[in-house]
Amino acid sequence: MPDKSNQRDSFTESGMRTVLFVDDEVSILHEIQKLFSDDAIVRLLVASGGEEALEIIRTEDVWLVVSDSHMPGISGIELLERIRHISPTTGRILMTANADLKTAIDAINISEAFRFIIKPWDNNELQFIVHEGLQRAEVVRELAHSEEGAINSIAQAIELKDPCTRGHCDRVAEYAAALAMRIGLSEGKIIHVKYGGWLHDCGKIGVPGSVLNFPGRLDEPSLKIIHKHPLWGAELARQASLPTKVVNMILYHHEKYDGSGYPYGLKGEEIALEARIVTIADVFDCLRTRRPYRAAYTSDQVREIMQEMSESYFDPHLMELFQATAEEVLEEDARRAATHHRDVVG
Repeated sequence: MPDKSNQRDSFTESGMRTVLFVDDEVSILHEIQKLFSDDAIVRLLVASGGEEALEIIRTEDVWLVVSDSHMPGISGIELLERIRHISPTTGRILMTANADLKTAIDAINISEAFRFIIKPWDNNELQFIVHEGLQRAEVVRELAHSEEGAINSIAQAIELKDPCTRGHCDRVAEYAAALAMRIGLSEGKIIHVKYGGWLHDCGKIGVPGSVLNFPGRLDEPSLKIIHKHPLWGAELARQASLPTKVVNMILYHHEKYDGSGYPYGLKGEEIALEARIVTIADVFDCLRTRRPYRAAYTSDQVREIMQEMSESYFDPHLMELFQATAEEVLEEDARRAATHHRDVVG
């Protein structure tokens, strides 16, 4: 059963969020109202058709819409598409009893729905999906401000799901910006690189904590979930109208220079320059810090692994320029380790 405790904690201080369910069957709407009647997070509105739903969207601050697919008049997919234009930050979910491939593809490509729910639903799963959708909508709204404070706060909120990565996004942004400066990028591009460093893992908001914090090797289904986070994160950034360079860093930060990465298997300079920068900073920080499945590597091990990866994973020219930043960080790590050792022994 999904764990909703973390989701509830995220909204404790910020109050209720409006969710609109749209279905032409009155009995379905009654079931939904009963299901969410005691929900401290959800302010529930219902509509029995597309026109009624659009009127609500125009007059209410709706965070999330869950619409049935097959309705008289305006279909669910058409409704969600219209909502996408009227209120781009409103999350969109399609619900249907007919789980055919065409409906799923249309839901994604036409209405840009981020989830697809099959009737009859499981109550616990539906509540979890709605809460997840509200979290996602909150990220989109915050990102839409495009201010450093808002973007950094989103990165920190995402890190709360993974205690072992606390501070990771800040460090990746710092290292990436330092490399961008060495390359000679303009001030505006360096700011974008910093944003990309902060937000590179924002798609992890859709990854269950049980997967993120699993203390061992992940199985194939869990890996498939993890491998989707660049796509999910890029979609969030696009919805928030962030610059294309920022979207590219989120989308491509797991691509590898030799073409063996994901999600698209891009190779060499097919990968956006800013993404190649963030990739180096991301891997470097991951190696030198503890993860749920392993301890931090020593400084010598980090140097050795980074050198090995520069022949396949990284842009070799960028890696060469990054060496100075890496050495500064590793030397500081060594000083801290030595001080800690003296304090423990002494």
